[in-house]
Amino acid sequence: MGTLLAVYPRQFLEILGLPIEATPFYASILGAVLFGIGIALLLQIKNPETGLGLGGAIAINLSGCLCLAGWLVFGGLAISTTGYFLMWGLVVV
Repeated sequence: MGTLLAVYPRQFLEILGLPIEATPFYASILGAVLFGIGIALLLQIKNPETGLGLGGAIAINLSGCLCLAGWLVFGGLAISTTGYFLMWGLVVV
């Protein structure tokens, strides 16, 4: 979470209405992205000439997206309506 707050200061998160004190939120999103990178690397082993490619990018983004959707549906986040719609927009994109 410290790296995220170094890039995006606390005031920026408050303006967007995103959760600030939910430490496991950011850690679980990072974990999902790392899991997606692992899947992408496994896909790359099957076809080493192409690199990670589109399949790897889809695996990484889909794992992060599903984790974020899980937080929004089951996490009980105390966030503003603006933050809620912003995060659902990220899930859809």
